[in-house]
Amino acid sequence: MEVERDSVSLGTWEFECGEEIPDLEVAYEAYGEFTGDNAVLVTHALTGSQHVAGHDAADATAGQARAWWDDIVGPGKAIDTTEYYVVAANVPGSCYGTTGPPATNPETGEPYGTDFPAVTVGDWTEAQRALLDELGVPHLHAVTGGSVGGMNALEWAKRHPDHVARIAPIGAAARLDPQCLALDSIARRAITTDPDWNDGDYYDGEGAPDHGLGIARQIGHVMYLSKDSMERKFGRRAAGRDAVRSFPTDPAASFFPYREVDSYLDYQAETFVERFDANSYLYLTRAMDNYDLEAGFESDADALAAFEGEAMLMSFTADWHFTVDQAEALAASMRTADVDVAHHVVDSDHGHDAFLVEPEHVGPPLSDFLDSGVDGAAVTDTGGDGDCETASRAPVHSSLFPD
Repeated sequence: MEVERDSVSLGTWEFECGEEIPDLEVAYEAYGEFTGDNAVLVTHALTGSQHVAGHDAADATAGQARAWWDDIVGPGKAIDTTEYYVVAANVPGSCYGTTGPPATNPETGEPYGTDFPAVTVGDWTEAQRALLDELGVPHLHAVTGGSVGGMNALEWAKRHPDHVARIAPIGAAARLDPQCLALDSIARRAITTDPDWNDGDYYDGEGAPDHGLGIARQIGHVMYLSKDSMERKFGRRAAGRDAVRSFPTDPAASFFPYREVDSYLDYQAETFVERFDANSYLYLTRAMDNYDLEAGFESDADALAAFEGEAMLMSFTADWHFTVDQAEALAASMRTADVDVAHHVVDSDHGHDAFLVEPEHVGPPLSDFLDSGVDGAAVTDTGGDGDCETASRAPVHSSLFPD
């Protein structure tokens, strides 16, 4: 598969917070050939990148060796790169090539660190719009993404309703609930109370807040899993004899088992700190936490009133990060705004991670939606609450999970 990997300089850039930087560089990957009306923008989740497709380690983006949605994007896959021109861009504030806290401030010759301006999901959207202008793409066939990437897709319908025909937010909502806000707050405190964080100034090679960032990642992973998936993966089993604890423990710990779930979380922490930046984690979680679709409007429906395209929402029954109820509330707002919308509820026990690990269930409805829109999307009534005959106006419960 032919891939274009590059970055574009957007020059002086002013963020929503009112601060500006002398140059915003946006890193992107593009797959397929643009024919004028076939562009699909894929928006990544919190710690994802522009590296959406391609298994080859030589294709790795800044340490993210495996493309995060390779099972969905590619020739003959749900987002078929022989049919669509697929663009993915790393968001401002991140650390995979787009300007963020680790990037060098050209005015000082030093990393921005916490001098980098606060970023919002709206900033991500405007940077993507500017990138597409540079690539010669005036209009999008669709925008799709999971988690906060789904919020990014919603923001496209809100800010640029005339520039996109379809949006497909997956495992997303109009805003985070207080429980998730609280957990994100604890994750940030784990970073900022790590002595090596040093008020965000740790780029001199003397040390980085790896312990704090690792704990933040562990909190995130618990949010992404469900009770059922954790029981199935780990139970209460002790880790193998060769397992080594990654974090300091109290003396009494030697009396108790080091469990598989402990070992898994420690491994996730160890691998994450090798590829991600702690300041970027602070910035991106704040952007996600701050997002509210109705901001600047009277309601979510008002925010989407100008969008005349189609929408497909997908939620997962065991996802407590972005719940089915939240997705259905968003679908209801879209109906109020007279947006053609289908809501697919996937019966899954994988939790929030389902949008990444269940391509066989995510891919078919997404493919149908991209190809034919709401009316052509595959819908199966299995006796749930959905009404297939009014799929564009009512919640749809699709049989997408194996028996």
